[in-house]
Amino acid sequence: MSKSILITGCSSGIGYDAAQTLRTRGWRVFASCRQQKDCDRLIAEGFGSPRIDYTDPDTIRRGLAEVLAATGGQLHALFNNGAHPLSGAVEDLPVEGLRAIFEANVFGWHDLTRQIIPVMRAQGAGRIVQCSSTLGLIYMRYRGAYAATKHAIEALSDTMRLEMEGTGVEIVLIEPGPITTKFRENGIPWFEKYIDWQNSPRRAEYENGLVKRMYNDSGPDTFELPASAVTAKLVKALEAPRPAPRYYVTFPTYFTAFLRRILSTRGVDRILRRI
Repeated sequence: MSKSILITGCSSGIGYDAAQTLRTRGWRVFASCRQQKDCDRLIAEGFGSPRIDYTDPDTIRRGLAEVLAATGGQLHALFNNGAHPLSGAVEDLPVEGLRAIFEANVFGWHDLTRQIIPVMRAQGAGRIVQCSSTLGLIYMRYRGAYAATKHAIEALSDTMRLEMEGTGVEIVLIEPGPITTKFRENGIPWFEKYIDWQNSPRRAEYENGLVKRMYNDSGPDTFELPASAVTAKLVKALEAPRPAPRYYVTFPTYFTAFLRRILSTRGVDRILRRI
């Protein structure tokens, strides 16, 4: 029997590329999406595609049950990938918005992960790969909410790696920087729902910076790579006999990790103010 993997957030971008590539490598891929219309499209492409919405615990439970029914109760790997941004200054971030992004980017991941661990424990082996971010290592203006969720994922994953030692279950982090996806576009509804930027004391900053960047397609970011760059690291995380705890993707991730090692916090701040 081929190894099986459940990947979340497969409607496009990183998740979709990972699903396609791993299938060609012989994995049995269950490519989940938040919306049923995207699941239906992937089913038409030959994937198992359970609907899993991280903010809906019932879909997490039913989606995993669907996967386990198809595999005879086994699952070799989980790639937690689905997430969304919420850009805006921290002082403009309502609690409701912070709660919403944590539900999608942290609590749902934790729920699915906890439900899968007993399956992997019983098997004596498994890989749980978490798609973090450069912003799990560092911070940027107007990215406080998203960075907070990724810092939380980093802390939970590092702790699980220690706690799961000896069980055969490996916990791995992948930390991409700028990747060509619909991520920025997908963040617009969340920005419009929660950030009242027009009444912010920072209105001019929004108009000249974040709003222009979000709504105007200015082409790829500097150092931006395709989703396949993340998939290449995912393959290593899944297939290496002894995976590394972390896999960096894109120059900015390597650079920010280096900065954190050699500079003081104020030194890092001075560089980030220019970005």
